[in-house]
Amino acid sequence: MTTPASVWTRRLIAFVAALLLAGAWGSVVQTQFNLQALTPFVDVPPSVRLMTTLQDLAGFGSLYALMLLVAWLPAFLAAMLLARRWPAARTVLFALAAGVAVIVAIRATDAAVPPPVLIDATRSLAGLLTMALGCVVAGALFAHWTRRPA
Repeated sequence: MTTPASVWTRRLIAFVAALLLAGAWGSVVQTQFNLQALTPFVDVPPSVRLMTTLQDLAGFGSLYALMLLVAWLPAFLAAMLLARRWPAARTVLFALAAGVAVIVAIRATDAAVPPPVLIDATRSLAGLLTMALGCVVAGALFAHWTRRPA
């Protein structure tokens, strides 16, 4: 038997898992974009890439996950409300909500903080969309993990 508490527990676990996945994706993407930008000037061996990636996961990953949390809460609430009206579009709604929310959060942060951009990888459209792709996948996974049992 499914209780309201078990439904919300499953949703919370799915949300945290999606958040961690998107946070890790974004951290790895920004690290690799930044390291790639250095390659015309210095050699970046695989060991340095790996160590830098792990350090960024521990450092930047938590900051990025916090940014995602703040962006996703209202976006997922909107997706949830829209999914009640259009249940067949549920996965697309959560995927779009997560992807659009991160783009809005990144651009809003860029407008509010002194450096030109907070996340250097998002200077280019390719970097911004690659980071958003992780959120789109995570949003779709959240929808999948929280779907009603058939």
